[in-house]
Amino acid sequence: MDKRDAIGSWLSGPRAAAEDAGVDFGYRGQQLGLPEEGPGSIARPGRRLGALAVDWAMSVLIASQLITQSYGGPSTSNWSLLVFFVMGVLTVGTIGFTPGKRLFGLRVIALDTGRVNPARALLRTVLLCLALPALIWDRDGRGLHDRLAKTVEVRI
Repeated sequence: MDKRDAIGSWLSGPRAAAEDAGVDFGYRGQQLGLPEEGPGSIARPGRRLGALAVDWAMSVLIASQLITQSYGGPSTSNWSLLVFFVMGVLTVGTIGFTPGKRLFGLRVIALDTGRVNPARALLRTVLLCLALPALIWDRDGRGLHDRLAKTVEVRI
């Protein structure tokens, strides 16, 4: 192996280097028994971020217009986070999706039962509000908040 091959494998990442060595990772969600594409497949990051943006925008709008009657400031930010938290726990824990997730065609399911109970929705939303767990992903594209709550976000 010359220097260019070594640098190329480093630049493309460990997954690409392992695939070049013959390791088969399969598709996202294969280990979880989910289909590769279509309904029930793992939600793509773009859709998930879009749904998150819609939910956050709704939370800011509710907090700024109904609670604080002003835009900006620390009180609006705190209220927005509280509205986001309550909306996430109530909607995911009862119907399986937030308004943003529904708009983007996504649903949160529990891996073992298919339905997210309120306790799992509470854990998932607490971790999502902390932000860092949602930024750490596994090879299936699930955030740490989903792994710890034993949930997965899928397309509907």
